Amino acid sequence: MSSSRAALFFVLASVFIDSLGFGIIIPSLPQVITQLTGEPLSTAADWSGYLMAVYALLQFFMAPIFGNLGDAFGRRPLLLLSLFAFGVDFLLTGLAKSMTWLFIGRAFAGVFGASYSTAGAYIGDISTDENRAKNFGFIGAAWGSGFTLGPVIGGFVAEHFGARAPFFAAAALALINVAFGWFALPESLQPENRRRFEWTRANPLGALQSLKHLPMIAGLLFALFLYQIAHDSLPAVWMFYTQLKFGWGPSETGWSLTFVGIMTVIVMGGLTSVVVPRLGEGRAIIVGFLLMTVGFVGYALVPQGWMIFPALAIGSLGGIANPAMQSVMSKQAGPQSQGELQGAMASITSIAAVVSPLFMTQLFSRFSVTGAPVYLPGAPYLVSAALVFLCVLICARATKAHPR
Repeated sequence: MSSSRAALFFVLASVFIDSLGFGIIIPSLPQVITQLTGEPLSTAADWSGYLMAVYALLQFFMAPIFGNLGDAFGRRPLLLLSLFAFGVDFLLTGLAKSMTWLFIGRAFAGVFGASYSTAGAYIGDISTDENRAKNFGFIGAAWGSGFTLGPVIGGFVAEHFGARAPFFAAAALALINVAFGWFALPESLQPENRRRFEWTRANPLGALQSLKHLPMIAGLLFALFLYQIAHDSLPAVWMFYTQLKFGWGPSETGWSLTFVGIMTVIVMGGLTSVVVPRLGEGRAIIVGFLLMTVGFVGYALVPQGWMIFPALAIGSLGGIANPAMQSVMSKQAGPQSQGELQGAMASITSIAAVVSPLFMTQLFSRFSVTGAPVYLPGAPYLVSAALVFLCVLICARATKAHPR
């Protein structure tokens, strides 16, 4: 195996372990929160939202800093540091005696946990123009497969060893990967491609300002923000929506998430490498967002639960847009700004992760309560469909103005 293929394998394994660790804790987190707070599940869900917001807000501010540090000092130390941060977060959660411990763990991971964006910069370093979209698709496949297996493993571990055990398992996975990477992971950013660290660029506004002169990137980053708000409507209201409209329980919801994970692996791991070269990256972005639009309309309007699965399949096929868009922006950024680009993207997705749950849950409540002016529990997904269709228009204009 060549050194570049070995490095790609390790980075994908890191993303897989990261998402596997995150998925492992999903079945147990509600029980841990109720144990620590003594509150029912309905209120415990609020605490879970606060924990997510702490992580997302800190990522918003810290991701550009770590992205710029990666451009100055290399990807390897930051990737190892972020994996270590997730290990500490899981360990603190497993040992938590109060909610304060959980918030400290999430804050630590939010400050140092830039594994996904650093992995994206690493992929940008080692990819050629011919395999760039395919490699970014592999990142999505690694994340999807880990997230699919994680809840299954976590549920089994929690059932047999207690609610805290999955957190220790996730911590062990992350820390073992740090130890392995210390010896096996080479640096991807050559010294001649590094640049001086600048605080003026190491913040969300500074990073966006320094990238806006590059053709297409400004438009595509705005499309990324709209897409992320739409995408984050799914975890924000999915369990509430499917239970209210179709009477689903945890089992049905779990199967739907497993289906999404399987489709993600198929699309990102296989379909992207076939479809994107044939369509071209610009057309793949447009087609992908159009398919996502159809998927969101389906989520909102299907009258029976089984019909969700064809809609999920169509929406998942739209996943070809994301690696194609990352590939276009990565080419534009060049070797000296991969970390800065990934940091800016991480900031955008982080602020969307704060905005979307707050907005979408309120929208769901507004159109689902008794006496609503229009009873439409799927309203968040119709709004998401409109946002993704705006992405179609924005990306069509950006790629048309700069076809190369």
